[in-house]
Amino acid sequence: MLDYDLAALYGVETKGLNRAAKRNLERFPPDFMFQPTIDEARHSRCQIGTLNRGRNIKYLPFAFTEQGVAMLSGVLRSTRAVQANIAIMRAFVQMRETIALQTKLARRLDELEQRFIGHDHQLEEIFGALRELMDPGPKPIPRIGFKT
Repeated sequence: MLDYDLAALYGVETKGLNRAAKRNLERFPPDFMFQPTIDEARHSRCQIGTLNRGRNIKYLPFAFTEQGVAMLSGVLRSTRAVQANIAIMRAFVQMRETIALQTKLARRLDELEQRFIGHDHQLEEIFGALRELMDPGPKPIPRIGFKT
């Protein structure tokens, strides 16, 4: 996301957002925050149609990755930024719990699968025995001879 979009989201000025990020550069490595080239910035402005007054870009914007957005919410001091930071931390905790639950379910499924390996053959034997018991067997052979 670009700095001016994040500034609107967090309820701060773009200048203040960039100042906070620059003050804490050790928290924003290149994979968290970077500046696009002049061509990339012009191209993005043309596509979203923002530049109303001048045609030239005065300052290159900063772009923040997903991790940079999370880090930025911890650096800013606005009420919205604090709320966003809390929401992000709760989402991470919920994701971790969901992953742990999925891992636990997968482990249990593996245990059940191991327990029932070989049962197919045993079930076939049981059904065969039941069919033999249900089969009335051969018809009685009539006796040869005189009947009294």
